[in-house]
Amino acid sequence: MRHGKKFNHLGRKTAHRKAMLTNMSCSLIEHKRITTTVAKAKALKKYLEPLVNRSKDDSTHNRRVCFRYLASKDAVTELFREVGPKVANRDGGYTRVIRTGNRLGDNAEMCMIELVDFNEIYGKDEKKKTRRSRRGGATAVSKTESAPADEVSAEAAAEEVVAEAPAEEVVAEAPAEEVVAEAPAEAPAEDSASEDVTESSNDDTETDSPEEKKED
Repeated sequence: MRHGKKFNHLGRKTAHRKAMLTNMSCSLIEHKRITTTVAKAKALKKYLEPLVNRSKDDSTHNRRVCFRYLASKDAVTELFREVGPKVANRDGGYTRVIRTGNRLGDNAEMCMIELVDFNEIYGKDEKKKTRRSRRGGATAVSKTESAPADEVSAEAAAEEVVAEAPAEEVVAEAPAEEVVAEAPAEAPAEDSASEDVTESSNDDTETDSPEEKKED
């Protein structure tokens, strides 16, 4: 009975299982991404991540420990020369498992396991996010900077028009006021002339009337 034994043997003996994980680890370090079943990927994650963690400190002891698990000088050199400096600022989670569906033959659940820092697609998405915020801020700042300049120019033009308009109105209204001012001065003269004519006619009528009476 295997009560309480949660270790996945992957259907293999110990030597076969270790050799398989060793080969898969070397392939993942070399190619940065491999396709396998979910069960093998989970076992590989536990097997490889401690070695990636050791690659941050490039020392003889760490290289020998990694060589004991990888059994490949090329894989150890690649691990300490390429992978170690890349994951230097990461505290854990060096690999990522992406499920890709089931296999046609035996319907096994398949996945793709990869080193996180070597995925160019996710790196570009992160850069795009930061660029979006910067781009939006830059456009907003440029719009806010350009808008007041346009408003100021429009307001200045409007003020010039308003400043020029009263001068023309004053020039246009000045002759009208002079005419209005001159008109009342001439009116009394005409009135006095008409009054003289009427008085003279009245005098003529008054003087002529007694003589005509005497002649009659």
